[in-house]
Amino acid sequence: MRVFITGGTGLIGSAVVAELLDAGHSVTALARSDASAARAEAAGADVLRGGLTDLDVLRTGADRADGVIHLAFNHDFSSPEALARAIAEEGAALAALGDALIGTDRPLVTVSGTPHVPGRASTEEDPLPLDGPVGGRSTSVNRALALAAQGVRSSAVRLPRTVHNQGQGGFAGLLTDIARRTGVAGYPGDGAQRWPAVHALDAARLFRLALEKAPAGTAWHAVADEGDAVRDIAAVIGRRLGLPVQPVPQDGFGPLGPIFATDQPASSSHTRSALGWEPTQPSLLDDLENIGA
Repeated sequence: MRVFITGGTGLIGSAVVAELLDAGHSVTALARSDASAARAEAAGADVLRGGLTDLDVLRTGADRADGVIHLAFNHDFSSPEALARAIAEEGAALAALGDALIGTDRPLVTVSGTPHVPGRASTEEDPLPLDGPVGGRSTSVNRALALAAQGVRSSAVRLPRTVHNQGQGGFAGLLTDIARRTGVAGYPGDGAQRWPAVHALDAARLFRLALEKAPAGTAWHAVADEGDAVRDIAAVIGRRLGLPVQPVPQDGFGPLGPIFATDQPASSSHTRSALGWEPTQPSLLDDLENIGA
């Protein structure tokens, strides 16, 4: 299959590109910069130059492909306004990709986060939240899934709060960055809230499976660890960096503070049974041991 991918040079995307190529697919990666283009070509992918705001380029990439995987997102969490701009940008890009595939029966695999359900682990059947700091992303994903009625084999891989590899990535990676900057490995509240996690290589395999065989209009959970307590995550970060571990005010985490403070475990039982996906890589707490001081 000829696959067009956005975000193909990030922590997750680079793993997806390698997974696709290893499985015999060909890949064209969207690349905005010379550095991104060089990384994609070094990985064995062809390159289409452009960014998420280049909607005509996105349509061209989708038109030429047998399937599309969308991963790109501007991870600017510096302010609520910056986050809102990134969400709007992604929504327009995803709409352009989806429009190009209408009536083709080709797959469009997009990405979202696992939802939060009070009192239990969320499942693939639970709806995405439409409120909160990232509710706009859920709206875009829901629109993409609705394209199933217009001849697009759309699906969504829901990623947990941390997708990690060699101690980097996701919310745990943000905690590490904040700890290095502030000198404290902090967590909001009492730290008992749980975050689900998955290794990037395991997540990449699920993106491939969704591309190859997910039915139209379906959602899947790329969850290996159902929920690690945030204080346990912070404890490993603090030990690896030689920093104190302690609670800090929620507002110290910027616009993501409310999400950081939420207990949000997630299950992947249906995904494992329906798609035959089984995580094999190290857990988050084990992988964080790769953090270097």
